Amino acid sequence: MKINIIAVGKLKEKYLKEAVTEYTKRLSKFCQLQLVEVSDEQASDKLSPSQEIQVKKREAERIRKQIKEASVLIVLDIKGKKLTSEEFSNKLNSFFVCGKSNITFIIGGSLGIDQQLLDEADFRFSLSDLTFPHQLARVLILEQIFRAFKILSNETYHK
Repeated sequence: MKINIIAVGKLKEKYLKEAVTEYTKRLSKFCQLQLVEVSDEQASDKLSPSQEIQVKKREAERIRKQIKEASVLIVLDIKGKKLTSEEFSNKLNSFFVCGKSNITFIIGGSLGIDQQLLDEADFRFSLSDLTFPHQLARVLILEQIFRAFKILSNETYHK
């Protein structure tokens, strides 16, 4: 199984890098993991709606270049479907059972994700009704992927 995570922007904070490193190590038991960072667009805080759309389109172009062919595309989207950890585990398993062993998760930049890329997704997944910094979302999705594999393996994971 191959899990790819494509994220807009560079991870900067040391504590987040350490968490990503830890979950990458833990996940190596269950899958091949690839983390890809694409550069974010430099944009001012006062963009017009049309400028925001253009920023998201340029970031989406960079993301698309990194998506592997025949990969299931799961986009993190606050308006996406919310699942429990068990439901998320079952969702991943449903892809694996159908012979789709290459899954790509997309984490957008601070402005979100281009609408066309959202429309192309096989699944739109929301981590929560809460809003998280997109850099923290990397750690959260890695933790949930690890938890999903533990559930699928009938292994306990409470810590």
